[in-house]
Amino acid sequence: MPRPAGFTYEQHSDATVTITHHGRTAGTLRGARAEKFLAEVESGDAQLVMARWTGAYKHGNERMARNHPRNRRQAPRG
Repeated sequence: MPRPAGFTYEQHSDATVTITHHGRTAGTLRGARAEKFLAEVESGDAQLVMARWTGAYKHGNERMARNHPRNRRQAPRG
């Protein structure tokens, strides 16, 4: 599985943190969550931390799930 890439974050003066992925907003954190995020991103792998916090963390099973019969489009009935 490739490592997460393309994430950046911006800390604003009102204690808000905006996380972007390839230029698009992926999440906004405020207050205690923003403080916790900043502490974690400074102490670990920043790209992995941002991917985890935004929910863009790939588990590796997305391709298989897409091909599952339950997820295939069915013809409309009627």
